[in-house]
This record gives sequence, structure tokens and C-alpha cells, in this order.
Amino acid sequence: MGEGSALPVGVPVPWPTATPPAGWLKCDGRAFTKEQYPVLARVYPTLRLPDLRGEFIRGWDDGRKVDTGRKLLSAQGATLLRTAMLDYYNQDTTGTSGIVGMGFNNEDSITDLREGSFKMPDGTTFSDPVVAMSDNGMQATILTSIRSGYAKGITVRPRSIALNYIVRAV
Repeated sequence: MGEGSALPVGVPVPWPTATPPAGWLKCDGRAFTKEQYPVLARVYPTLRLPDLRGEFIRGWDDGRKVDTGRKLLSAQGATLLRTAMLDYYNQDTTGTSGIVGMGFNNEDSITDLREGSFKMPDGTTFSDPVVAMSDNGMQATILTSIRSGYAKGITVRPRSIALNYIVRAV
């Protein structure tokens, strides 16, 4: 896969070893100069390779309106998982923290489900024609601003195999 490869300069390719072959570079966010790699500089005009370590590549929306507002080579953080558990007041998307849990009617009961008013995990009463759990409520607090650069709340990760992404540099 060295010089003479049919792949154009700059195309990310999964690679099974820690060391790329001659003429290739890891996609690890490194900077380079136009003098070092003139063709690569035309593909990555910021003179920085994308950092694909630990990342999934997603196809660019390009007007399809599935993932609007994205630019080529832009990064996107993880999203919070919405489950059958209640996320009160949509706090997971509008605030910096929130309460998630299963509503309950009586925190000391051992009965099953019922409809009508129920308590939220924070103890306030809420009336809605949804099914609430009459048994002890379950609660968790999510902090969506605890540390930047880390996954926030409950995220989902598909099964995966770890490979290096490399690009042909010459």
C-alpha cells in the first residue's frame, strides 16, 4: 500500500497495525506543512489531519436533511439516550442537568402500575394520563456539563473493532 497505490492522497483507510506503511500517516490530528506534503495540503487545507482515534466516520449530509448544519470534517459529540424512563421538562436537551426516572404513586407501596397522578423521582406530584409505577420510584440525575470532551448522560455505542485510520500522504 505504499507509493503507486490506487487510492488518492488523503483518503482515510482502516489499518490493522499500530504503524502505517511508508508514505502513509495516522489520522491522529497532527499538523503538517505544505512543503512536507503538497498534495495532502490540497485535501486538508487546514494543514491538520483529522483526529479519528476512537471515532466513527459518518457520511456527510450534503443537502439530504438527515444531519443538517454539518460541515465536512466537522466533529459531532455523543447524544443522550432517551428511554422509556421519564426525562422531566426535557432537561436533557435544554439544560445542564436533569432528573430521569420512573414516576411512582407511592414510594412505599409494593403494588404494580397505575394510571393517573404520580410523583416524579424528585418528589413533586405530576398529573398525566400516563402509566406510573406505584412501587418505589427509580431515579438518576444526569449532568450534561460535568466534563467537556467526555460522553454525557447515557450514550449508546455499537459493537466495534479497533483499527487505525491512516491516510496516504505522498
